Amino acid sequence: MKYKEISEELFSFIEKSPSMFHTILTTKNILEENGFTYLPEGKVWNIQKGGCYYTTRNHSSVIAFKIGNKLDDYHFQLSAAHSDSPTYKIKNVSELEGPSEYIRLDVEAYGGMIDSSWFDRPLTIAGRVLIKEDNKIENRLLYIDKDILMIPNVAIHFNREVNNGYSYNRQVDLCPLFSAGELKKGDFDKMIADELNVDPSQILGKDLFLVNRQQPVIWGYRDEFISCPKLDDLQCAFASLKAFINGKNEHAINIYCCFDNEEVGSNTKQGAMSTFLYDVLRRIHTGLAKTEDEFFQAIAKSFLVSCDNAHALHPNHPEKSDVINRNYMNKGIVIKESANQKYTTDAFSRALFTEICNKAQVPVQYFANRSDMVGGSTLGNLSNTQVSMHAVDIGLPQLAMHSSYETAGIKDTAYAIKALEHYFNSNIIIEEAEGIMIHD
Repeated sequence: MKYKEISEELFSFIEKSPSMFHTILTTKNILEENGFTYLPEGKVWNIQKGGCYYTTRNHSSVIAFKIGNKLDDYHFQLSAAHSDSPTYKIKNVSELEGPSEYIRLDVEAYGGMIDSSWFDRPLTIAGRVLIKEDNKIENRLLYIDKDILMIPNVAIHFNREVNNGYSYNRQVDLCPLFSAGELKKGDFDKMIADELNVDPSQILGKDLFLVNRQQPVIWGYRDEFISCPKLDDLQCAFASLKAFINGKNEHAINIYCCFDNEEVGSNTKQGAMSTFLYDVLRRIHTGLAKTEDEFFQAIAKSFLVSCDNAHALHPNHPEKSDVINRNYMNKGIVIKESANQKYTTDAFSRALFTEICNKAQVPVQYFANRSDMVGGSTLGNLSNTQVSMHAVDIGLPQLAMHSSYETAGIKDTAYAIKALEHYFNSNIIIEEAEGIMIHD
């Protein structure tokens, strides 16, 4: 496999996606380059067999779908990833003046990041700004492609205990430095206005986030690692998108989902717990002139692959992982399971996806948390609260999850693309929870 080429393509995708809004724009551009038609939620949908379509919500979530020509066993085969990553959101009233001529920015945490990983590195901002233009309010994306911010550490001379463990106060310690005197109060909004070629008075609202500017790298003497911001979860968003576009299935409806707000619980109008997926499935169903009962039959025969990265065994702290249900970089896709149902995987769905990986000749690993540690959750079980179907949680093994700069294996993106492409190419026939047929 062309691991370096795929990694460079992943890096390009991530660099074009500095915020969740940019992630969806990048995804839209790729979909349109591959012949997909945009269906706005607020307009009539005209769809037909053999068509390729997509829709968005809030410009931060997207669902794309390919409709098979035959649909002789009418059902949906889905993947889901998320467009957001942990970072800091800039408050609407942004500028903190002083001490002296300093100007800092007032930020708050978005998600559960590792605070210390954001210090002493070049930062910028990205997101969306709502602009009044004549009698219309317009959405504009913003990314300032320049190092403009830094969160400086306190020198060890003033914080002698920092290496013995230090608890950062986000209201005090995490305020990015914007200026030491060259800029004045009001210049933050003026900077945004200049970047968008508007007057500051036209700015009516903004959702802006800090962005780590550190460049992605392939590293290791044998080029075995990749490191990059936002691997969780843009690595899976990229891999599942590429597999979805390459996949061909005449017998089912293939669906790609990328939801916003997973890092803050998914309980938003565009998150995995929203009605977005249900609404899209219903509109597809209605557009194909199917009956109400056929919808419920289709859902019962459908399958979801929830794609969100997994924890690799840490080289310095192997004790943090389960004794045997542990994962390694460059050793393949991880199937995640939890007795407390934080993941959707059960024996039925694990068997199905393991067989997909076997058929694709992709190595597969299994993850479970230590029995005395509580793990995180992801979007599969949350989306199932709106549309319940058989589902499996998978991910790619990585280190330093929720750091501003994360590490993974160079081979695993390619493994995910290969396995998920095989999934989208297969006609999966589910008989309740009794049996499965996978036709290549």
